[in-house]
Amino acid sequence: MGGARQATAVVVGGAAVAALMVMLAPAAIQQAQDRMDQTLRYPTGAAAKAEDSGVPTWLPDTALRIAFLTDTRDGDRLIRATLPDRALPAGCTEGRPVGTVHLRAHWFPTDTPQRATAHCGLYDVALVGDQLYGWQDAAVVASARPGGVPVR
Repeated sequence: MGGARQATAVVVGGAAVAALMVMLAPAAIQQAQDRMDQTLRYPTGAAAKAEDSGVPTWLPDTALRIAFLTDTRDGDRLIRATLPDRALPAGCTEGRPVGTVHLRAHWFPTDTPQRATAHCGLYDVALVGDQLYGWQDAAVVASARPGGVPVR
């Protein structure tokens, strides 16, 4: 009888560890991926703009779950945000993409350029449901500035 109890305890204990791993693994994987691609995360648009001067000013303060990636070598950028009202931010205009996506991040869908329908500042953007995905091509930004000064 003691052996049966031990076996049951081992099975129950193993199941508990497996359940815990299933709950914790996605967050640990996301943190590891974020470290590799150097993603910064913010709870709201207001917090993002307060902490990082590189976050675009057109991002609504009410935006949620911001993911932001900047290539420090040339200034290319990616952004993802949840927009609860499912509408483009004020000041965005309709239009096909001008720039090219040069960065990659696990949270940025590869088909975003085909879905992009608007510009917010110097970002090309796609609004998919309540998710805004945008990118900034440093070459486009440089050509938009007087004298073609590159972004640093």
